[in-house]
Amino acid sequence: MSPVPSTSQLRVAVVGAGPAGIYAADILSKADVDASIDLFERLPAPYGLVRYGVAPDHPRIKGIILALYKVLQRGDIRLLGNVDYGTDLTAADLREHYDAVIFSTGAIRDADLNIPGVDLPGSYGAADFVSWYDGHPDVSRTWPLEATEVAVLGAGNVALDVARILAKHPEDLMVTEIPENVEEGLRANPVTDVHLFGRRGPAQAKFTPLELRELGQVPDVDVVVYPEDFDFDEGSEQAIRASNQTKQVVKTLTDWTLRDPAEMTASRRVHLHFLHSPAEVLGTDRVTGLRTERTELAGDGSVRGTGRFEDFEVQAVYRAVGYFGSPLPGVPYDAVAGVIPNDGGRIIGDDGRAVPGMYATGWIKRGPIGLIGSTKSDAAETIRNLLEEFADGRRTASERDPDAILRKLEADGVPFTTWHGWELLDTYERALGEQAGRDRVKVVSREEMTQISRADREHAEQPSGS
Repeated sequence: MSPVPSTSQLRVAVVGAGPAGIYAADILSKADVDASIDLFERLPAPYGLVRYGVAPDHPRIKGIILALYKVLQRGDIRLLGNVDYGTDLTAADLREHYDAVIFSTGAIRDADLNIPGVDLPGSYGAADFVSWYDGHPDVSRTWPLEATEVAVLGAGNVALDVARILAKHPEDLMVTEIPENVEEGLRANPVTDVHLFGRRGPAQAKFTPLELRELGQVPDVDVVVYPEDFDFDEGSEQAIRASNQTKQVVKTLTDWTLRDPAEMTASRRVHLHFLHSPAEVLGTDRVTGLRTERTELAGDGSVRGTGRFEDFEVQAVYRAVGYFGSPLPGVPYDAVAGVIPNDGGRIIGDDGRAVPGMYATGWIKRGPIGLIGSTKSDAAETIRNLLEEFADGRRTASERDPDAILRKLEADGVPFTTWHGWELLDTYERALGEQAGRDRVKVVSREEMTQISRADREHAEQPSGS
């Protein structure tokens, strides 16, 4: 028998405060229903991959944060940061305190690449490197930048970001928010050549035109392309005709083939290789090279192997072949696709039926594809189905007091942060930036982030006379 509700207010928890979670909370808050919404985030800061997955030299993309800030600043969505689902809160805890739970935990780890040698020292996941240069509090403060020649596997924007950050001179990043430890690491970087490998042709590259053009404008970095890597089949021609974005990417790449090699005098180079499929990471004790198989277009834009191999001398390999979602305790998981199985956001259990009151949105719902616009429409679908489930006024949480969850966290010793705490940390990081002539300098340590965010609370909790 369902618990008798003590209030008609719909109580909803959103787990994950990146764009997907914030958009879902925003859409629900504007719906024609009296809802109490708590947004949980495992880090002391909100915004997810916009803060910790976008290269620091892309301020226009980080402008998305302004829109997310305006949503949370309204005060009708309660942010509870530094709370780790599965450790600080369980599925049972959320069911007790909320009628519905929306998981928006994203996809933050690297997809697997199953080729020989991929586990050698010197072979890295791009997601880990991105987390390092973005100042993520849960990764090492140092990164082994020791290679003069580097391979980046992948032909999307993340691969392009990794290649650009590796090749860019540190002084050209000093207008950004990179923290001190990242600056120190990049200043010691001895790289001269970064080789980016795409398995398919130029028309199948997933770069955005803006990101690609920006690569060509990096000071003292030459972009090198190879005419023998340029091939276009009927599928490629169709893609160019169908997409202005593809047409712009192909034009930029083609223009670069016309450059005079004698004019390429930069101290660092980014080489763009197409029709190369990674076959093996070479080395015994650590990475010494990369072997690729030349591919050829099959007519429909796909490729097939040719049986011809080439070796490249590199001392490090970065795998940027996609992100992958992680399993969550007490939540169904599709280990093949790396998502929570769902139907329009309704989580589907092992019995093939929708699990009452459990939802997903964002990349953990549909996989790591699509831009911000897709995330918004994705959240709208999830919220529409959630509201349909609870349209009859049914409420299931046995604990209806909105502050009960705060008391539980406090009793368990969880040093949670709030929106006010984020504003304190935001102000602190901006002050650090002002001292350095920048907009912001990130605080990296989780302990320091939490201490700054909870300064007012912990001061108020001090006994009188202390």
